[in-house]
Amino acid sequence: MLRFMPVGDSMTIGSAGEHTWRYRMWEHLRETYGGPFALVGPRETLHDKATDAPTSYEYADPDFPRAHLAGWGEGWLHMAPLIGEAVRAHRADVLLVSLGLIDLGFYTNAEQTAENVRRFVEEARAAGPRVRMVVLPVIPNVRAVDDAPFGAQVKLFNELLGKAVADLDEPRSPLLLASPPRSYDIHLDTYDGTHPNASGEHKIAAAFADAMHQAWDVGEPYEA
Repeated sequence: MLRFMPVGDSMTIGSAGEHTWRYRMWEHLRETYGGPFALVGPRETLHDKATDAPTSYEYADPDFPRAHLAGWGEGWLHMAPLIGEAVRAHRADVLLVSLGLIDLGFYTNAEQTAENVRRFVEEARAAGPRVRMVVLPVIPNVRAVDDAPFGAQVKLFNELLGKAVADLDEPRSPLLLASPPRSYDIHLDTYDGTHPNASGEHKIAAAFADAMHQAWDVGEPYEA
């Protein structure tokens, strides 16, 4: 049994009425991965925009393993202290991580955020010495386009993220940097300049799936 844990912010938890990229990944693995697998994590809900709380179970298709570790407004800063216990309790084998935009937008600069990446990896490995991780670069959003200093921080962080992945990768616990989602367009693949719509969900899932297939021969290339 291969246990995948999606870890992320609002783009990963999703909101009421959405499928989420987690669902798209589950569908892809169900069709292309040859062995048993599960999505695991300590949380199951979507974010309810009406109450501004993670209390909704109104998935567009609720009949899939909904477990995750994601939260609206949470970033590397928030997940680094949580990841060890989550990996330990749910015996995660592969972490699919999409974090960073919220850190840069509200909490930490690029260098500080990169330090939290390193802390996250350290905590995950302390709990699961052979855990594998796939990390997605920050996808620039409408603010990164309209706010030049913020856009520069996103670019710098992605450079520092690549360096951290190269520094921290090791055979026993491989750390993989996924390529940015192919042809991702915030005007076509989001509903508000940040959060993915259906096409965006497919493209984010594809970024993770293609990285795992190319590096580890897990599943097949993603076909939307």
